[in-house]
Amino acid sequence: MTRPPHSVAILGAGIGAQHVEVLARMPERFRVAILCDADAARAARLADQLVARGLERPAHVADYRDPVLYGPGIDIVDICLPPWLHADAIHRAIAGGRHVVCEKPLVGTLAELDAIAAASAAAGIVVMPIFQYRFGHGLARARHLMASGAAGKVFLASIETHWNRGADYYAVAWRGRRSTELGGVMAGHAIHAHDMLTHLLGPVRAVSAMTSVRVNDIETEDCAAALFEMEDGSIVVSSATLGSADEHSRLRICCAQVTITSSLAPYAPDREPWSFVPRDPAGAAALDAALAGVPTGSEGYAAQFEGLDRALRDGVPPPVTLDEARAAIALITAIYHAARSGARVVLPIGADHPGYRAWYGAGS
Repeated sequence: MTRPPHSVAILGAGIGAQHVEVLARMPERFRVAILCDADAARAARLADQLVARGLERPAHVADYRDPVLYGPGIDIVDICLPPWLHADAIHRAIAGGRHVVCEKPLVGTLAELDAIAAASAAAGIVVMPIFQYRFGHGLARARHLMASGAAGKVFLASIETHWNRGADYYAVAWRGRRSTELGGVMAGHAIHAHDMLTHLLGPVRAVSAMTSVRVNDIETEDCAAALFEMEDGSIVVSSATLGSADEHSRLRICCAQVTITSSLAPYAPDREPWSFVPRDPAGAAALDAALAGVPTGSEGYAAQFEGLDRALRDGVPPPVTLDEARAAIALITAIYHAARSGARVVLPIGADHPGYRAWYGAGS
């Protein structure tokens, strides 16, 4: 018997437009039932796009606090709001018995994340954080190679998140403010590259960092650098800026048998082309053999939403879990505390850590 598609309420028509585009390509799995945005004209334009595809026009709601968004006609609340509203919207969805998808950063503190984890577990609700960069074919090949052991021991890795954001970007009132954007380049931009890193190399053991505001007249950092000691003993250097003339993202991993380099595409470094260069040219054939047969399928948001559909229908974990979101939030917490204190921060971070309830420190 064919199951009906999951009905979805999308909160926020900014980045939410990308979610709408993906869900519209899988109408057998998802139905966009409500678009919530304070800008009625922007929501109407998105609704028109769905109608143009032969899909039904979603209802419009202006306020994310409207109870209809969390009511019995909705299966999934997809949160694409400004970061400072995430936690409230998630709790409203859990209280209403709705499953949750939420853009990054999921929340602004580990305390908030732990409260959401407890509430969702008690209610039997799935909360899936968005980390769509995990699902590119290039990243899949790197993950396969490293998991097989063919890459050998990891020596060192570097991450570059070099993007360009100016006054027009920060003209949006909530951006660039600690109370509403919740963080700067490390929390809102490099978070994806750091998730790719830990997806491949495993947990971070310790962090040292520096942050600064050099590009824009804002509260949140727009230049930063961090040094990670990984659990496997390898070293990682991450640099991030919003003042680069040409935008690129890069993950480069130097291993005993191969050096792996991602695509430079700023918003799709997980996609091909990736390069795999053997340290010994005689090992090229072995690397090619190890990389052969890596399965390919959907990428990005599409792959993540397909995984969510399977999780809800089959009762398995979603493709990204709250535990994985906690690792991302803990890493941001460590970066900000290290930058503020000048100390080396050792993970994991518990409830007694000064950054557990406030990334920027008490009273900030």
